[in-house]
Amino acid sequence: MEVEFENGKIGRFDMKPYLGVGVFRQLREQAYFSKAKVLLGTVHWPDGQDLCPDTIYENSIIAAGKQN
Repeated sequence: MEVEFENGKIGRFDMKPYLGVGVFRQLREQAYFSKAKVLLGTVHWPDGQDLCPDTIYENSIIAAGKQN
C-alpha cells in the first residue's frame, strides 16, 4: 500500500506478509482492503485491524517526498 507520512515522505508498505495471519486474512478481499482509513496516526480498517505506525514507516520503501 502507498502511504504518505507526516514528514511529507511517501512510501510503499508491503502488506503481503500479513495477509495470511489472523485478523489480517480479511484484508485479502480487495473490497474490504480498500476501506482503509487513517485513524489516530495509522492505517485502520472497519473491523479493527491496524498496524503500528512505526512498523509501517520502518518497513516502507521511501519513494519520494513533497516538494516545498
